Amino acid sequence: MISTLAPPQPADVYAGLRTGLDQLKAEGLYRDFVACSYLAQDRGHALHQGRRIQVWCTNDYLGMSQHPDVMQAQIASTLRHGTGNGGSRNIAGTSEAHVELESLLAAWHGKERALVFTSGYVANVETLTTLLRAEPETMVFSDALNHRSLIEGVRTSGNAKYIFAHNDLMDLELALAAQPLDRPKLIVFESVYSMDGDIAPIREICDLAERFNAQTYLDETHAIGVSGPTGAGVCEAIGETRATFVQGVFGKAVGSTGGYVAGPDVPLDYVRSHAPGFIFTTTIPRASLDAVLASLSVIRGPEGVTMRAELDANARLMRRRLSEAGITFVPAPTHLVPVLVPGGDRVKRISRRLLDEFSVYVQPINFPSVPKGGERFRVTVAPFRTEEQIDTFVRALARCLADDPS
Repeated sequence: MISTLAPPQPADVYAGLRTGLDQLKAEGLYRDFVACSYLAQDRGHALHQGRRIQVWCTNDYLGMSQHPDVMQAQIASTLRHGTGNGGSRNIAGTSEAHVELESLLAAWHGKERALVFTSGYVANVETLTTLLRAEPETMVFSDALNHRSLIEGVRTSGNAKYIFAHNDLMDLELALAAQPLDRPKLIVFESVYSMDGDIAPIREICDLAERFNAQTYLDETHAIGVSGPTGAGVCEAIGETRATFVQGVFGKAVGSTGGYVAGPDVPLDYVRSHAPGFIFTTTIPRASLDAVLASLSVIRGPEGVTMRAELDANARLMRRRLSEAGITFVPAPTHLVPVLVPGGDRVKRISRRLLDEFSVYVQPINFPSVPKGGERFRVTVAPFRTEEQIDTFVRALARCLADDPS
């Protein structure tokens, strides 16, 4: 007899994932990506759905990705070397540019060695995880507002840790003092925190590290290129040389891609020899590294000094115009201008209206990047921005905020 029963329906193996996505959408936390293609001959602008828009939230703080010298260096290198290296660092993937760049970075930060990674995120995770797993007795003291890559590196290692209140020297000191002096310790923190634009008390943290026999791991991601006489970061700006490890990136102010860590020779040689994310991944193409070298040549020279001054002036002008318009922002002392727009749905609505009606793109920042109720726009004002463009941006933002009050 032929069965007339319907065959059993397969279980929805993605039911849990669908529920998780539905929850994100219900909470207003689902992330929408805005596709934009930057225009090299029209700095600060991009194409979105065939329409020219202004981008006010890029991490390309100096516009170096569209600098003629940097673009020409990458084009020339591509024509000579091709579009990829075809291997990992230990299998045909280490070019002369890797060697030159790592030597330059080590000297730039006054360290014995530097390692180039495929991104700043990978640099942090792989370096921290590898070194901490090799020394499981090391206790980590991590700033409460550290970037996710630092959090993951510490968490994945499994080492004991203490999360100290953001930039709170007293909290850090008490936590360090509670541990035996001879216990290995590592303080992990950033120089510039991108969501608030504030700066760590680096010198004082290094003082504590000396007192309590600790090493320091400093992420200078958002300061590389924009702080210091030659753009080497906040440490260079304040003349502080005691940070044990310094991390930086090429994907922000340098205008390319990749990241690095500079520090003592032995620990970084150990990372080079053991970190899976360094050993078992295809390396950055030679052409991109040649672009980085060209960018650093500009950043470290007289033109870089001028650009940093213009970036600072534009950030100050933006804060002044926001204040005049009655728009709430975090008064950060850096090139970052966080504009507070509380409410997950509200910040997304205003971002969408700015894009649709004013051709202005500024990405909404919400939980978990910032606490709920602390939603914001992280505005960046490149050196090439004009006063007229800044005024136009502020007028558009003021109108949208007025029409959609909290």
